[in-house]
Amino acid sequence: MTAIAQRAAPPKRSDRRRMLITPEGIALPITLASRSTRLGALVLDLGIMVVALLLTTFILGYGAVRFAGDALGAKGGMNADQKGAVQFLLIAWLVLVWLTRYAYFLLFELGPRGATPGKRITGIRIAARSGGRLTAEMVLARNLLRDIELFLPLQLLITAQTSDGTDYTGLMAGLWFLLFALFPFFNRDRLRAGDLIAGTWVIEAPKRKLEAVLSTGQTASRGTSQTTGVSYKFADEELAVYGEFELQTLERVLRENRHEGLVAVHEAICLKIGWNPGAGDERAFLEAYYTQLRARLETGMRMGKRKADKFG
Repeated sequence: MTAIAQRAAPPKRSDRRRMLITPEGIALPITLASRSTRLGALVLDLGIMVVALLLTTFILGYGAVRFAGDALGAKGGMNADQKGAVQFLLIAWLVLVWLTRYAYFLLFELGPRGATPGKRITGIRIAARSGGRLTAEMVLARNLLRDIELFLPLQLLITAQTSDGTDYTGLMAGLWFLLFALFPFFNRDRLRAGDLIAGTWVIEAPKRKLEAVLSTGQTASRGTSQTTGVSYKFADEELAVYGEFELQTLERVLRENRHEGLVAVHEAICLKIGWNPGAGDERAFLEAYYTQLRARLETGMRMGKRKADKFG
């Protein structure tokens, strides 16, 4: 009975926990977005796209009707300038439709947040499964696949419903749509076909404040090593290369206090800001960098400026 009850229980949040390995070799715990959350984000994005398209269609259509009405009310019909204006509005509408279909997801997902408005509302974002930066090639690949997964079968379904034919276009389009719609249910990482091809994950990215300050001691907070007596002071441009995400990663490394993790992060930061890594004083360096980076980010937050990560 216990085994049966365990199988029948709903999926736990722990089933969505994964470890993301950064290029610096640091393991970061992440939580994959649930299928329902991803569906909700897609519905929100499609709703935003439809509303934006309807509003701009109304505005452009109103302009075209005004031009045509003025021309019909005058003798001789539309002149060359009025015809050109109407043609321009029609071309603008076609470009808008194209941008709504293809550029909406690309532009938002290529941004520093890696998320469309629908994803941001539901608290999820895209991440590279390699742990590196989300590249334009990844975003392009996953969104080109969306055309095959979603828009093309829906077009065929609509065409089949409006036609008088008795062929199997609607049935085939329905099966096509279901095949890709159910794809996330057949892999443990909840990947759609676009994620599989592009090498991406969709993960939870809840809004949160900076965690409680890590206690580093007065000497470390002043940037002075208790081991060597060296004073670490970082210029603003050396601190500006990182954001809140990297600060939290650094805090986690300091809390865990694993030597290999300290060495890896110490070398990564030194190479990033142009310092000679050296050896033997990694923790003092990282504590000083952590304290000064945190102070800089908190000052920016009080001024209404936030830096989410090193790409922001």
